[in-house]
Amino acid sequence: MERKRRSWRVRRIHRWFLRKQKRADPFQLTGISDGGEDEDDFTDDFSSPSPAVNRCIGNNELRIFVGTWNVAGRSPVGSLDVDLDEWLNLRDAADIYVLGLQEIVPLKAATVIGAEDPTEATNWNLLIGKTLNNKYGCPWLTPLVHPITNENYHYDRVPDSERQPNYSNQTANLANNQHGIRFEHRNQLSRYKLMASKKMVGVFISVWMRRELLKRYEISGVKVCSVACGIMGYLGNKGSVAVSMSIGGISFCFIAAHLASGEKKGDEGRRNHQVSEIFRRTCFPRLPEDGDKLHPLTILGHDRIFWFGDLNYRLYLEDNLARQLIQEQDWRALQKFDQLRRELEHGGVFQGWREGNIEFAPTYKYSSYNCNRYSGGIPSRAGEKQRTPAWCDRILWYGKGVRQLSYFRSESKFSDHRPVSALFSTQIEVVQSAISSCPTVPTTLLTKTPSKMQRHQPEMASGEATPTLLSLIVQDM
Repeated sequence: MERKRRSWRVRRIHRWFLRKQKRADPFQLTGISDGGEDEDDFTDDFSSPSPAVNRCIGNNELRIFVGTWNVAGRSPVGSLDVDLDEWLNLRDAADIYVLGLQEIVPLKAATVIGAEDPTEATNWNLLIGKTLNNKYGCPWLTPLVHPITNENYHYDRVPDSERQPNYSNQTANLANNQHGIRFEHRNQLSRYKLMASKKMVGVFISVWMRRELLKRYEISGVKVCSVACGIMGYLGNKGSVAVSMSIGGISFCFIAAHLASGEKKGDEGRRNHQVSEIFRRTCFPRLPEDGDKLHPLTILGHDRIFWFGDLNYRLYLEDNLARQLIQEQDWRALQKFDQLRRELEHGGVFQGWREGNIEFAPTYKYSSYNCNRYSGGIPSRAGEKQRTPAWCDRILWYGKGVRQLSYFRSESKFSDHRPVSALFSTQIEVVQSAISSCPTVPTTLLTKTPSKMQRHQPEMASGEATPTLLSLIVQDM
């Protein structure tokens, strides 16, 4: 009878402790039993904690900005920084910026067949870095000479002892965080770091990440790949550039693409074929620095995937009817004739992928004579190309754990395309193995009066440590 009474008292103390600990810490402790009929198992849970006790799991929100823009072969000059400010939507800053550009060089024979020239890619990276970092008062102090590829990219790994776990469900806004700003100035670094960049003729991708995230997460497997599927199926006037990377154990893939143009019947089939080729030929081979980490080798091997660019899908609709619906701003009716939407619905391409609801005007093609109206129409100007307006510039995603917050277009008149952007939210699971960084079990049991189990123990010698909850329970049992 006395043994049952002691067992009941032990379980009661343990349940009280768990309730106090739960109120004090919002994170659930794992590996601690809530008491059971087997007293030996209960004792073992405290004397020999399972490996699960040493692992703390928290979820952090990442905000990922994805943007696409066909710049029609124009260089980043003049007052384009104003247009970039609007396009990047810096009023609502993201943790990661993934930007895809098309036609950063004119698609002429010399640029398509000739050797790659990094000049334009460097100029765009300089402007993007300046726009991102100057917005927050942190000048970009590390100008890039050459675009980063998997051949020369080197991630400066942050030691685990310096990486600071963050279990907040909300992303910190360092724009108003003085400690964060001091950290950046102390290291004389800009707020955003260029993680990867790749150019193939006119297709270009640039990925930027807040430097604060490099301390919070393990960033690994940053690789790039390009697939040319233009003229003859192998020239780079059309194709894709892709970036693969792992953040906190979650693999991401970003694909910027420029697909076949044309609005004749059957042109959508060429675009579908190029999508299939990009899926088939994109590969991120293992590198010696990967060690024992198994990073995805293909696009669909990743956990979360974003595909964006000038996909060139048009409308199954006569020009005058399309312009009438645009004038009425009836986007829902217009989407019924969108080629890409039909392909998504019927499984012709991108089966299982998702796209946000389009609530903005078609992004192509604007007149070079009057940038406020679409090219062609009646009456049309002499020499002006007759093109039915369409949503050529799109952003799709695939994988669980992704939520789209916004999908919009910007109104820059820099080219005959309007830039398109999407803001996403995704959760990163953070596993911290160091037991000192986890919420710990208090080692002392504070009571106002000595308990019965304490009164039965012999007097402790002076200088001896205060009894712990573990020792009291084990001794009593």
